[in-house]
Amino acid sequence: MYFTTISTYVSCCLISGFGHLRDFFSRILLLPFTNDNLQGYAPICLEYEDFYMRRAYHRVQDCFARPIASAPDAWVDVLEINWKYQEKVLDRTTKSRRCLNLGSYNYLGFGSFDEYCTPRVIESLKKFSASTCSSRVDAGTTSVHVELEECVAKYVGKHSAIVFGMGYATNSFIIPVLIGKGGLIISDSLNHSSIINGARGSGANIRIFQHNTPSHLEKILREEIAKRQTKTHKPWTKIIVIVEGIYSMEGEICKLPEIVSICKKYKAYVYLDEAHSIGAIGGTGRGVCELLGVDTADVDIMMGTFSKSFGSCGGYIAGSKELIQYLKHHCPSHLYATSISTPSAQQIISAIQVILGDDGSNRGAQKLARIRENSNYFRTELRNMGFKVLGDEDSPVMPIMLYNPAKIPAFSRECLRENVAIAVVGFPATPLMLGRARICISASHSKPDLIKALEVISKVGDLTGIKYFPAAPEKQEKNGIKLV
Repeated sequence: MYFTTISTYVSCCLISGFGHLRDFFSRILLLPFTNDNLQGYAPICLEYEDFYMRRAYHRVQDCFARPIASAPDAWVDVLEINWKYQEKVLDRTTKSRRCLNLGSYNYLGFGSFDEYCTPRVIESLKKFSASTCSSRVDAGTTSVHVELEECVAKYVGKHSAIVFGMGYATNSFIIPVLIGKGGLIISDSLNHSSIINGARGSGANIRIFQHNTPSHLEKILREEIAKRQTKTHKPWTKIIVIVEGIYSMEGEICKLPEIVSICKKYKAYVYLDEAHSIGAIGGTGRGVCELLGVDTADVDIMMGTFSKSFGSCGGYIAGSKELIQYLKHHCPSHLYATSISTPSAQQIISAIQVILGDDGSNRGAQKLARIRENSNYFRTELRNMGFKVLGDEDSPVMPIMLYNPAKIPAFSRECLRENVAIAVVGFPATPLMLGRARICISASHSKPDLIKALEVISKVGDLTGIKYFPAAPEKQEKNGIKLV
């Protein structure tokens, strides 16, 4: 791993060094001859982010935001693009490539046609149209929205719930409503960007604890309760500890029982983001609380999204009746934003009904069993090949570490050439040195699909040199797959 670390640092230094060198000569040779009407203005873009876009992202932008021309099912049609190296514009063509989809959050397979959900969504579209064209407090609340909130509250085990049209905005708008100046937020170091933005916008003091480390969380709680507020030395008005059920870039499951126990000991509120865990793990898909045996009454604020396991969009907050009533009167995304579309709301209701078996079948139980089997099988095989794979058992999110920035586009392009669509992730979504490919497994993937994906990933892994550990030969023989 020393060679990997050193080569990664050297690669980043070369990209940055040559980028700054090009900028230097551009300022000397080209800038005096450009007719810019904005000369004298302060730059509208931050300098470092603008440098990254010009000298790094534009080199590899063909690996991101690839347009698709089908539903995000197990297989997807990826539109081909015409792109010359470092050009800023990607020209989309009408040609498509049929690829195995390992990039979508379609955990339970509800993202495509479903025999139970789709007819009900179409009927809702005919009755209510595509948009409410209003906020929830005006004319944007329909009978379907009321049913959805009742359904979500019952499903996650809380008294009440409130739903929003965007998952990201759920965190970024709710957190500033819950806490403000004089309060303390203690956040996991690898929490999602929406949580970070919400915490920053709240005006509260923010402390970060080591990722998924309850002992460090307890240490910070003791310190902050003893120190109190910095200027006034008054006690904190409230303390909220924010964690995720499954961390989206790590695939790791939160150590919720220990964290809840510590928060109860120090009288801190628990805010649980279940964007990637609700619907995907647990015996009936009720998320990390069900998986780890945590009473939902011990989690004060439960947040989740509908864009992963339920094949829709939006997010929710579930909690006590008093909490939800307070949010309905104070949350900007409820007061001013257009409500979630009725067909999208109906999709969520129908998906939950399938998961719970209320459709009269056992398809929901089969989907939950299949995603668990698919995830554990795929993760085990990847590790047996010699890849550095993050994440815990049962998690459908499994990052393969690439590290070197040059290997990010290489891995993505080679997989696409073999008709496998995989999302790669680099800076700024991850630290500069921790680039990775993030695989999302679905219940809609068949065993032949997974075997094909393993064969392609193994081949590309050999080509790009990202098998950092020795393979397990006995596992190769058992499955009959040539992995090395």
